[in-house]
Amino acid sequence: MTGSLSMVMLDQTVVTVALPSMTHGLPLTASGQQWVVNAYVLALAALVAFGGKLGDVLGGVTTYRAGVSLFFLASLGCGLSPTGPTGQAVLIGCRALQGVGAAMMMPASAAIVMAVFAAAERGKAMAIYAGISQVFLAIGPLLGGFLTEYVSWRAVFFLNVPVGIAALLLVHVAQAPNLRQPGRQIRLLDTVLIASGLGLTVFAVQQSSAWGWTAPATVIGLAAGVVLTAVFVARQLRSKDPLIEVRLFARRAFLGDNVVMGLMQFALLAVVLFSTLYLQDLLHFTPMQSGLAALPLILPITLAAQLGGRWFDRAGVRPPVLTGLTISLVGLVCWTATLPSLTYSWQIPGMILTGFGLGLTVSPTMTDGLSRVDAAQRGQASGLIQTVRQLGGTLGVAIIGAVILARTAGSGSSDPAQFADAVTVGFAIAAVVFALALVAGWALLGHTRPISVEPADPSGVDPKMNQQNPTIARNSTNYA
Repeated sequence: MTGSLSMVMLDQTVVTVALPSMTHGLPLTASGQQWVVNAYVLALAALVAFGGKLGDVLGGVTTYRAGVSLFFLASLGCGLSPTGPTGQAVLIGCRALQGVGAAMMMPASAAIVMAVFAAAERGKAMAIYAGISQVFLAIGPLLGGFLTEYVSWRAVFFLNVPVGIAALLLVHVAQAPNLRQPGRQIRLLDTVLIASGLGLTVFAVQQSSAWGWTAPATVIGLAAGVVLTAVFVARQLRSKDPLIEVRLFARRAFLGDNVVMGLMQFALLAVVLFSTLYLQDLLHFTPMQSGLAALPLILPITLAAQLGGRWFDRAGVRPPVLTGLTISLVGLVCWTATLPSLTYSWQIPGMILTGFGLGLTVSPTMTDGLSRVDAAQRGQASGLIQTVRQLGGTLGVAIIGAVILARTAGSGSSDPAQFADAVTVGFAIAAVVFALALVAGWALLGHTRPISVEPADPSGVDPKMNQQNPTIARNSTNYA
């Protein structure tokens, strides 16, 4: 199951490093740069709940395989995007298809991991699940920088092909349980409402830098997006079999996990995107140098994710998450303060602190959120968590990106001082969002350890899985 998350993480970091080269090669507009990132994240945010429901109906493994296949085929499309007037549209369209594939495989993979481990081991299991993917996140900038500089930016998308094939082979060898939820249905209208509602909202926010906040197109787009999203929520509250179980937000601890993850992703994705543009456009780093320069942020995330998962197993969600958010906030403030100096070495301490704090936070919030529901609701919970998390990321890129573009007045990076000032303001907004996440964590995160209700079969997995792996069956039975 780590294969899917590894592809997603690899794709995020290699794309940001290669983005300036794509801009010159296709070419891309300033708004197009953001859409290369946001088309993927927006499709993931809008459809990840659909992916979770699809896993309930068809089975997690079936949905996982379909998602992995679509993801790496869309990656091929990205790498083959033509130069010239149509290149930007083709690339953005294929990025959106990557998001659809990710939306299908991510909820299924997380739910399968949770299903085959006992409660006492889930923190460690999710830490490994997230931690291996963080290795790909760490090597992504290096691979992306090397391929962009010495081969082509197109090669960064082709990396997903062997990883995707390996993921399909591994899930076949592992014979993971293809768990279904009988009686579940998918209503097309709900999927259309959530996709169009979120899509219009993010589109209007991101285009506001070009159109203006008071322009009719911006106002109409925002209003239509909000209304469609509100209609969707109302339908979910009335439905006996909703696409997104929004009533789970009535559980305070589950709400806290989601708010923290959404705010954290809001800040993180924009910081990663604009720090890469800052390094290459202002400090004139090559793609390879940019990949190396990202390691002080990425490596601490990878290392601290393991600590956070084990800390969760011992002490619950509050100690690692509140500690991690505090460290991240301090780190991002320090990082922001050094940006106007245009000196990379001064930024390293802030990057290390930011990454380490994020690593402590990611795994415990995900594990705690999935542990707050019973096994039958875990696919729904996973879809809801990923919806909130990715929606936070796409809104972060749209809002912080709109502020940065507005402050540069369409000049891009032609005026280094102006662009550095704009990026600094964007980072400051991200720091404020980290502070809000810390406040929300103090107020909402659970004080007690979650105790999930397991299915009637005490193993929580199918009998065939128990026969093949008696250790898993025994551990799950002990927990029940």
